[in-house]
Amino acid sequence: MDALELLLNRHSNPRLVEPAPAGEQLDTIFKAGLRAPDHAALTPWEFIVFEGEQRHALGNILAEAALAKGEAPDSIEKARNAPLRAPMIITVVAKVKPHDKVPRLEQEISAGCALMAMQMAALALGFNGIWRTGWFAFDRSVHQAMDLTDEDQIVGFLYLGTPQVEVRKLPERDTAPFVRYFGQ
Repeated sequence: MDALELLLNRHSNPRLVEPAPAGEQLDTIFKAGLRAPDHAALTPWEFIVFEGEQRHALGNILAEAALAKGEAPDSIEKARNAPLRAPMIITVVAKVKPHDKVPRLEQEISAGCALMAMQMAALALGFNGIWRTGWFAFDRSVHQAMDLTDEDQIVGFLYLGTPQVEVRKLPERDTAPFVRYFGQ
């Protein structure tokens, strides 16, 4: 797939089934993530993979967080089952490092760029995915269960797999409402 075609037609697909990327394909996806903009070569990322039975472990982490937050029983069960919607979930974490010239926000954006690059690589390889965040990404108990530090920040959960259905083509957007030329 041509790079511009990929970028201009990017879309998420929440209906994912086996197979998930594996082996060389998965390694290619990780390599794409490692090419994200990275000021001062801090490599401020970590990719935590949940596949197979480990998706149940992630579901339990999310359900425990929902229970602790006082969510309703149906929300707790929804959290428990969320990771089962795809054969693989990659949690992308900003591993923020103290640096005089690279602020926290820039490192978090870098991790977000890594996540998008991985999603684009998955699409180019014939897979699809959806980037989910939600309050779980900011919940300290979720962070603790994944052995993250207080400086770490989950930037998203990348659900990956084979598209179960073809998604409709998104309408093209007019760029004018989003672009402003300074001084004009």
